[in-house]
Amino acid sequence: MRLDDIRESNYVEDRRGQGGLGGGGVGIPIGRGGGIGFGTMIVLGLISYALGIDPRILIGGAEVVSNMGGGRSAPTEQAAPPPTDEAGRFLRRVVALNEDVWSKILPEQANVNFQPPRLVIFNRVTNSACGTAQSAMGPFYCPLDKKVYLDTSFFQEMRQKLGGGGEFAYAYVVAHEIGHHIQNQLGLLPKVQNAQRNLSQAQGNALQVRVELQADCYAGVWAHYADQRYQAIEPGEVKQAMDTAAAIGDDRLQKQAQGYVVPESFTHGSSAQRQQWFSQGLKTGSLQACDTFQRGS
Repeated sequence: MRLDDIRESNYVEDRRGQGGLGGGGVGIPIGRGGGIGFGTMIVLGLISYALGIDPRILIGGAEVVSNMGGGRSAPTEQAAPPPTDEAGRFLRRVVALNEDVWSKILPEQANVNFQPPRLVIFNRVTNSACGTAQSAMGPFYCPLDKKVYLDTSFFQEMRQKLGGGGEFAYAYVVAHEIGHHIQNQLGLLPKVQNAQRNLSQAQGNALQVRVELQADCYAGVWAHYADQRYQAIEPGEVKQAMDTAAAIGDDRLQKQAQGYVVPESFTHGSSAQRQQWFSQGLKTGSLQACDTFQRGS
């Protein structure tokens, strides 16, 4: 990516090497207002270790869109300082590029002023207002404290286990999570949580897929303007994001893990769906074109 002329965001916290935990729960809230139980975690862990796949990939990135009304307050600890190493400065530029794009696009297209989220990078485990953030959860967005949590070892897993990787692929992951923040600002996430309370597990999963595909589309919208206005994308880099979207499709991961696919258990969408909706946002640059709840899959 061409990021040399992009400023570095101050909305990135570096908690790597801090060790230990403060408050917060131990659950992994996801989907229909509940969480992934320890039994499920163990099963996924056994499958992943047998196949040599990191558990966080099977869990599917664990975007946290539930537990928003549970009354738990955000941690009051002082924000960690921004990172200064090469990887951290790369992420600061990616976050800044998201800030610069969304601060223009959100008011223009949705009449909503953009409020920047924070990106927290950590090693293995840290606090979040949605519970304990762990590496095995993969990157996720917590709507309670409006922060994205990321253990950068996830990028190594992308390279080694998924055949993905590359700067734009990493930026796509961050942009997807910030896409959830955009959904939160637009009031979508609370509506989804309320709707899921009255749905079956399969119906709740199907609704969750729509949330994730829209975040993919919003990542595409970001990429559209990041390239149009800042010429940030190098030739051939879009393929990195498309390959990553395919690699983390539910059907691909389930096929790798158990040899067969269970569509009603999807929570993020198939490889084809994830590619389709990222491409939709990239081509149109339109939030309106990302209405995954009204349009076909």
